[in-house]
Amino acid sequence: MLIGELAERAGTSARTLRYYEQHGLVEAQRTANGYRSYDEAELRVVHEIRALLAAGFGLDEIRPFVACLRAGNTAGHVCPDSVAVLRRKLTEVDTYIEQLTAVRDRMRGQLAHAIEQREKTCLKTR
Repeated sequence: MLIGELAERAGTSARTLRYYEQHGLVEAQRTANGYRSYDEAELRVVHEIRALLAAGFGLDEIRPFVACLRAGNTAGHVCPDSVAVLRRKLTEVDTYIEQLTAVRDRMRGQLAHAIEQREKTCLKTR
């Protein structure tokens, strides 16, 4: 399929596909007239790339998932290198959650204190 068809079927743009290709994530063959031509398997690769990007993975983190698909696996997360990336990313997400939980708890405390002070002020003015 040509780049326009792949872009349409993947829900992205031809420019984005060329970007993925530039970074070695998508592979295209060239037709006799120089057009990019893609195998059907590239559609699965592009879907995997887009899903991982949406989940916060960087292009370098995505490489093992693409390699796993290219090795003939039905999913990009089943290979050892992909599992290692998933473990690192999960640790990163857990750290963010801990940090955000601490921020939320601090804000709740500040809000509770502010409400308490406001109520005390209102009672004094009555």
